[in-house]
Amino acid sequence: MRPLARSVLPARPLLIQRAPNTARLQSTSSSSKDAATAALSPRWLSDLKTRVGKCINFGIDKEQVKEAGDILHYVNFNWKDLVAGSEGFLTGKHRWGLHRQQVAWGEMDSMGHVNNVTYNRWAESARVNWGMNFASMDTEHRDKWEALVTPKGIGMILRSIRTDYKFPIKYPDRVTVLHKLRSMPKADTDHFILDVVILSELHRRVAARCVEDIVIYDYKAGKKSSMEPFMVKMLVETFNLQEQAKTTYGNKALELIRRVQALEKSSWDRPDAKEDFGSAIP
Repeated sequence: MRPLARSVLPARPLLIQRAPNTARLQSTSSSSKDAATAALSPRWLSDLKTRVGKCINFGIDKEQVKEAGDILHYVNFNWKDLVAGSEGFLTGKHRWGLHRQQVAWGEMDSMGHVNNVTYNRWAESARVNWGMNFASMDTEHRDKWEALVTPKGIGMILRSIRTDYKFPIKYPDRVTVLHKLRSMPKADTDHFILDVVILSELHRRVAARCVEDIVIYDYKAGKKSSMEPFMVKMLVETFNLQEQAKTTYGNKALELIRRVQALEKSSWDRPDAKEDFGSAIP
């Protein structure tokens, strides 16, 4: 009987999508601490704005109006930092995978929302851009970074992807897609996990999350390989920046929550609170 052929890694770099290897993805744990916002509702930011609105509608003085305005202004201009940055995703323009990508009407299916396959395509495009961003930051090794998405030498191959859908995206909308390293790479690292968030610009929250298992592959040798030193250096720096972002924006998120709680305590949520219904007298 002819023996079964051994399975080999795909030849297409960084782009192939295989059936998820759930056991592998679950067994790779993060080496970083949980985000400060991990225990909050996925809608915590929109809920925060609603709570500020309740204070305003109840009736607040000039000082409280200024505080409410400052909170809403910060949230409106920094919502990506608060939602994604607080989890360790880097939100600067040199780190974007996709930024405000317009959702096409034709990407919706018969159910009236974007087809599930499209989310993986967004993640795929963003992942390639995530890798290419290093070429612009590490100009000394630009050619090597660009070669990672070709089958010429050392490359990065997508071994598996898992996607969790949070809510359906519909046209019109725009999406921003960000990647982050789950753990700090080492000199002998031959694969790593990327966490992905797909953000709806319309709803200003996470529409989907992906987990990608990436393999370092030597096309010339035809087998897995460890990361090259230039990769380890940049990815370690990136991981450290992720941890800094998680702390910075996690603390900022908790600070905003405390400020809203204080605003509530000084307006409608106090024993002697009386709602201001206005007056018909000019």
